[in-house]
Amino acid sequence: MTRLIVTTDSSAAGAIQNAGLGDLVLAIERRLVLGPLPSDAEHRAFFSPRTTQALGLHWLDHTPAWRLEGSGVRGRGLVDLLSECDTELWMGSEPNAQLILLWLLDHCSTEKAAVSKLSIRHLDFAVGDVAPEQLVKLNPPIGKLAEDHLELAGRAWSAYCGPTPQAWFNLLEADLSPLPQLEHCVVDLLEELPNVTSGLGTTETRMLQLIAPGEVQPFHVFPGHQKPNDRRVYDYWEVGALLDGLARCPVPAVAGLEEGPFTLDMHDDARRFAQYKQSLMSLTDFGMAVLTGEEDFRRHNPFRRWWGGTLLTSERLWRWDAEHRALIAPD
Repeated sequence: MTRLIVTTDSSAAGAIQNAGLGDLVLAIERRLVLGPLPSDAEHRAFFSPRTTQALGLHWLDHTPAWRLEGSGVRGRGLVDLLSECDTELWMGSEPNAQLILLWLLDHCSTEKAAVSKLSIRHLDFAVGDVAPEQLVKLNPPIGKLAEDHLELAGRAWSAYCGPTPQAWFNLLEADLSPLPQLEHCVVDLLEELPNVTSGLGTTETRMLQLIAPGEVQPFHVFPGHQKPNDRRVYDYWEVGALLDGLARCPVPAVAGLEEGPFTLDMHDDARRFAQYKQSLMSLTDFGMAVLTGEEDFRRHNPFRRWWGGTLLTSERLWRWDAEHRALIAPD
């Protein structure tokens, strides 16, 4: 029987495939930590066999075409394929990977033929950074999927999709041990809600801290391997958008960001992209006051952002009190 490995990062999938650990390795890279979640129709289409789904809206779209063609799985639906394979889920600890795990398990929970062949490896390292020969030796612990995994995943995914963060916050009072990396994910995402004092999430706050010394280039504040920003909630494009939000607003916290917005068009223009990378950023007086907790960024700048199923706006702003580990409802 085919040994299938499903992960959430294309570089990890390549490393696993090169290490010869699976007959077929597939990556699901749908971003769930920022922006609106898939609608019910998009959800069904994402995991269904390929018909008319646009590029990026099918679960196999992040796997190279040559790998799909060679394996004969091009266009297959998730449940049908899982039902035919011995499948291992290689899931990292970063929040988006954990959300994909919840989404996938919730989708498969009623499909006994697929679930019965599922095992899971909870990863505490970045697979894509490990050489194939080392990856073979690491052999992360594996466990069979059980009913308590499915029940918890379903509850957690429903909580994240809820119209407020309250049910997600309530998970901190539950037994999350069946999915050992879920508690960290719950806290990481709560920390990205606007802080009760500054109005910024933890990633934005860390960016301001790194810009505070002055004359700082943009990519110095982006997360990455052995970089000073060790937050792993948002990816490259999402962090670029967050930095735009701090610098390109009615009352900016950041000055000196040349060029933008942080789009593919800017990246495709060599002159604009070079100018962006060479920017020397500093905090405005307002930015420094936000960083020290003397000003609230959200009270001076309009806000509209999806956090799971919650639409945060200036008029309906859920906040996080890190000191008391408390969720604060809108006024």
